[in-house]
Amino acid sequence: MYYPFVSTYRQTPPQTRNGLEQTMTVIGNGSASVTPNMATVEIGVMTENTSLTNAQQTNATVMNQVIETLLSLGVARENIQTASYTVNPRYDFVDGEQIFRGYQVTNLIHVTITDIEQIGRILDAAVENGANLVNSIQFSVQNSEQYKQQALQEALANAQAKANALATSMQVNLNPIPLRIKEITETPPIPFSKMALSAEAVATPIEPGELVIDAILEVRFQY
Repeated sequence: MYYPFVSTYRQTPPQTRNGLEQTMTVIGNGSASVTPNMATVEIGVMTENTSLTNAQQTNATVMNQVIETLLSLGVARENIQTASYTVNPRYDFVDGEQIFRGYQVTNLIHVTITDIEQIGRILDAAVENGANLVNSIQFSVQNSEQYKQQALQEALANAQAKANALATSMQVNLNPIPLRIKEITETPPIPFSKMALSAEAVATPIEPGELVIDAILEVRFQY
C-alpha cells in the first residue's frame, strides 16, 4: 500500500550574478499504473431484537459463522479485524409519540483479501452465511515501492524537460544537475466500490481496474 513521504535533495549553493541567484524552479509530474493485487472490504452483521441479550447473542453467533467461512476460504485470521461494534435502541414514531421498537446490534469487520480473484466468491459466501452488510471494497497493491520509484523517475524527467524548454526560450545555459528536489505529497484517493449484497447474489463480479501511483516533484535548477 502506498504511504506518502517527503524527500529533499540539495546541491551546493548556486553561483550569483549581481548578487542574485540565477535559478529556476519547475514542477515535474509522473505516474505509474498497476493492477491491484489485494483488497480490503468491510463486512458486517446487523441484528435486531426487543431483547438486547438476544440481539447480541444472535449477532455473535452469526458473526462467528461468517468468520469461520472466511477462514475456510483461505483468508488468514490476522487479515480479519474488528472495525466497530455498536448497540443502538430503535424507536418508531406514531402520531408524534415515540414507541420503543427494540435494539439494533451491528458488528463490522475489516477483511483483507490477498487472492484478488476470489473476492466475489468470498463475499458471496459471507452473505450466504449471515453477513447482511458489505459497505465498501478498497483496492491496493502490495510492495508498491517499485511503482513509486517509477513515478518519481518520470516526474524528474518531466521537470528536466520543462527546465530545458525554459532555458532554451531564455537563451541561457542550464546546469542539468538539480540544486534541490522536493517531493510534493498528496493523499491519493483510494478507488473503492460501494456494494449492497443480498443472500440471493450469485458469483458477484468484482473488477479491480487499475491504480495510478502519482509523484510530484518541485525541482530547482541553476542557469
